[in-house]
Amino acid sequence: MDMLMGDQIAYAGLIGWVKLAQGLHARYLVDDFTAGARFVTAVGEAGDALGHHPQVVSLGERHVDLKLVTADAIYREGDGTEHVVEWPTQQDVDLARRITEVAEDHGLSADPAGASVIELGLDTAASGTVAPVWAALLAGEAEAQGRGTPSDEVRDGTGRVPNLWFGGAPDEGSRQRFHVEVYVSLEEARRRIDAAVAAGGTVVDDSEAPGMTVVADQEGNTGVVCVDTSAIADPSPDER
Repeated sequence: MDMLMGDQIAYAGLIGWVKLAQGLHARYLVDDFTAGARFVTAVGEAGDALGHHPQVVSLGERHVDLKLVTADAIYREGDGTEHVVEWPTQQDVDLARRITEVAEDHGLSADPAGASVIELGLDTAASGTVAPVWAALLAGEAEAQGRGTPSDEVRDGTGRVPNLWFGGAPDEGSRQRFHVEVYVSLEEARRRIDAAVAAGGTVVDDSEAPGMTVVADQEGNTGVVCVDTSAIADPSPDER
């Protein structure tokens, strides 16, 4: 099934769902663990009916986190070359809509600002050489290298650890080669950045904001707050 581009996801008009990194994410607030377990059971039944299920479900005392993604989505390059990737497809949109209905039946509210994804980035000019080491360390299996992506990116199929992607060669003289990327909703991004600055951090690059904003701590270590603006319906000019 073909992967959906950002504008297609935005056009779907999903309620309570946020496109973060490679998947559709939602957090639903529950009164207690038992209520969350009942909701998860209902989500499983909805998935059975549609023949598609969440890739990741996390049940906490007061919330349920869900990630929807298709493991064998098709990405086509301009020349027609096809790649199998992990990415949302129409079946994820259909399941998201059904889960929204299930949540309403259970009297649950979505908390889009509470949904977030953490990924790791490593600057290297030799991703093909170092990726097997990180696949072994992070996921414990060679298959994690290139899972769901045409690149060397390391992805643990169980979602236990953050994905690790590889950037280009590190800047000359740079002492930081690893950095953290935090994927959140558009509304939450501003709050996170403001909170980091209030705590002593500094915005060092907002040239691509709100899609990417680089924040440094007091020692110069950087992290990136990321927003997929392509999957947001009709953002205002100030939010593009």
